[in-house]
Amino acid sequence: MLDKNSIKNKRLFLLDMDGTIYEGARLFPFVNEFLECIEKSGGRYIFITNNSSRSVKDYVVKLSNMGLSVTEDNFFTSSQATALYLNEHHKNKKIYCMGTRSMIEEMEKMGVSVTNSTKDAECIAVGYDTELTYQKLIDVSFLLQTQKDIPYIATNPDRGCPTEFGLVPDCFAICEAINYAAKRRPIYIGKPDKFMIEYAVKMSGFSKEETVVVGDRLYTDIASGVNAGVDTICVLSGESTRKDIDESTVKPTYVFEDIKEIYDILQEKNYGV
Repeated sequence: MLDKNSIKNKRLFLLDMDGTIYEGARLFPFVNEFLECIEKSGGRYIFITNNSSRSVKDYVVKLSNMGLSVTEDNFFTSSQATALYLNEHHKNKKIYCMGTRSMIEEMEKMGVSVTNSTKDAECIAVGYDTELTYQKLIDVSFLLQTQKDIPYIATNPDRGCPTEFGLVPDCFAICEAINYAAKRRPIYIGKPDKFMIEYAVKMSGFSKEETVVVGDRLYTDIASGVNAGVDTICVLSGESTRKDIDESTVKPTYVFEDIKEIYDILQEKNYGV
């Protein structure tokens, strides 16, 4: 691993959220100071999240209520990434979207034509649907088995979403339930795929050398950075432990206990230490 002080050269911080800057409704200490420190040094931060159950507007409200000063420009979600993919590969097709109202709103905002009818659906997009009904499972299973070649896309490959009491089934688990019936798996768009990271770097104006991905999950956050060819920081405030890192084939560039430890080093840069 590189000398931790070399993160002083980073300008673009692509941040996971749950397990990295907060847990449930609890913001971790020194997050506000960390974000202010990045901006004060002329850098930028973007929250990169696989959670497609919320829209960007929802996240602005959530983090604002936690005391953070954020705008929509500070976020890039797997719903947005999926919409970009659909617009590139399946433009003007009617998309059956199995997701929350917020996910549908995000897709439509980015020009995706969404339908809730199986009669005119030409493509399927599945997300982490916290408003899931059995009818939606029936609809997707029906489409996959009656239209054998219908494009089938999913926002993220997370198995479980963390809560204050443990994990609940996320997008991958929902798609696996469908797979038992329809014998088909989707193309996954979110982390660990490199697409979200590369797009965020491109739209930021910074280089890959100036970028670092910060997250708590090796197989999504850290893997996405590795796949995109940028440096990564694994924080131990969420899912991963040092034992996990030692045993994993996916290795972060740096390991920190939490955001505060990163902040302490960046603060040295701002004060010329």
